[in-house]
Amino acid sequence: MSIQSIQSIAEKVCRAGVGIAFCVLICAVLYQVLGRTIGMSFVWTEELTRYALLYVAAFGVGLSLVSGDLVNVDVVCESLPGEWPRRLRLLSASITALLCLILIGPAWKYTAIGVRQTSPAMGLRMDFVHFSVLLLIIVLFVFAVLRVVSMLWVADSGMPTRPGDDS
Repeated sequence: MSIQSIQSIAEKVCRAGVGIAFCVLICAVLYQVLGRTIGMSFVWTEELTRYALLYVAAFGVGLSLVSGDLVNVDVVCESLPGEWPRRLRLLSASITALLCLILIGPAWKYTAIGVRQTSPAMGLRMDFVHFSVLLLIIVLFVFAVLRVVSMLWVADSGMPTRPGDDS
């Protein structure tokens, strides 16, 4: 299986995850607004919107790395001569992957702590909520590694690509 097909699958999974989490967010907010309109306030909708937002971020971080929507200093990097912009993109992706790899263990511990906790309004085990942090780190790690591998073995430039770009 090629790097491009692995990245394509990862992007589709993340897009589906963002879509599902965003639908949950929209439904919770709609339910909240309708409830307030008829004079009933549902406390659990506040929690659900926060949790859905965490999952939107967790699934979306890899997509934002691919599209270049994460924080960049490309004004400086892209003005450098020769191969320097590509080298800096490779270094940046490598450091991102390394930091994510270092953070996976602590994020796992953070998630495991949630087994003993429940959310106040919904009664949901907090490890399901804390898992969003671990998921974010894993997703970012996967997309950073895919960028490094494609830059080293496929001779990719590492430039961000927008959805729908054929380049």
